[in-house]
Amino acid sequence: MPRKTRRAKLQLTKEQRVKLEQLSSSRKAPLREVQRAKILLLYTDGLPITQIQKKLNVSRPTIYKCIDKALAAGPEAGLKDYYHRPFEPVITSAAKAWVINLACTKPKDHGLAAELWTLSSLAKYTREHAPAAGHSCLSRAAKATIWRILSSNKIKPHKIKYYLDRRDPNFEQKMQEVLMVYQEVNLQNDNSTGEGLPPDVITVSVDEKPGVQAIDTVAADLPPQPGRHAAVGRDYEYRRLGTVSILAALDLHTGEIIAQVYDRHRSKEFIELLKELDSRYPKTCTIRIILDNHSSHISKETMKYLQSRPGRFVYVHTPKHGSWLNLIEVVFSKMARTFLTHIRVSSKEELKERILKGINEFNSAPVVYRWKNFDLGFE
Repeated sequence: MPRKTRRAKLQLTKEQRVKLEQLSSSRKAPLREVQRAKILLLYTDGLPITQIQKKLNVSRPTIYKCIDKALAAGPEAGLKDYYHRPFEPVITSAAKAWVINLACTKPKDHGLAAELWTLSSLAKYTREHAPAAGHSCLSRAAKATIWRILSSNKIKPHKIKYYLDRRDPNFEQKMQEVLMVYQEVNLQNDNSTGEGLPPDVITVSVDEKPGVQAIDTVAADLPPQPGRHAAVGRDYEYRRLGTVSILAALDLHTGEIIAQVYDRHRSKEFIELLKELDSRYPKTCTIRIILDNHSSHISKETMKYLQSRPGRFVYVHTPKHGSWLNLIEVVFSKMARTFLTHIRVSSKEELKERILKGINEFNSAPVVYRWKNFDLGFE
């Protein structure tokens, strides 16, 4: 008969026992914690140490440590390991600071070709140059060591996070002007009588999408085949036929898109878009245009045309680097995600036709885009 232990009996509250039972049957918790929960439950039930050892197949020292910690500081302590540091840290704080400082620079600053560090290249450079800087403890630094140093300081020199530099000193003022226009348009649309009468001020969002590539295949696409090829087959090679530019205006009241496609994007082409807008809307209306500061929008040729139509057009400029404030960008994004994606054509003329056909498909079910976030602000 097994000898009874002289250790005190472990007392568990109802909540503690429920928690240990849940942990002992868990399939996601660490194995050591599951084993220790079982040890504490069996010990609480009065099972001898020898039987606990046979039942759980764990060593007696493991059982003793678990029970002693639970008796001393409670069952929660019995589940955890004691924090200990068997050796003094090898890498000094100064050495870690040297690595952090190095990671905050670029490899090209140290005579290397790369723009960004990788963990491997940073570890290699550290091993080669740290001893000369007085940090011999880094002479054998591995990639994992560098990762731990960087991770503890929340630095990721191998990644880029893009930001937008505010180069316009009047950015916030111009942004508020654009947002006020959107708010006014929303009120106009909400108060529309639905009789089809255009408002006195018609607001359109205008921009260009240059550089749309006309690409041709050198071999025919292969259609999917059930059981053999799930996707369309396409040869890797292709031919570049040039690029086209899309000039588009989005009617913020009806959601219709007025677009033209040209080989080039100059003042001449932009004036053609203005002429189409002029002929599209009643002569009694003022056409308010939200647009950026592209040179073709404010060139001598464009200003000359606007002077010939006094009071017909009103510009509302988005701030520099503020193209995201222009709702027409949503339309261009939709084009890129729908009929422009993976497009292949045999000529630039075919590309123009298909772009205009895709825009006509959009106009068959127009969407009135509304700006909803009027709480934008900057520190």
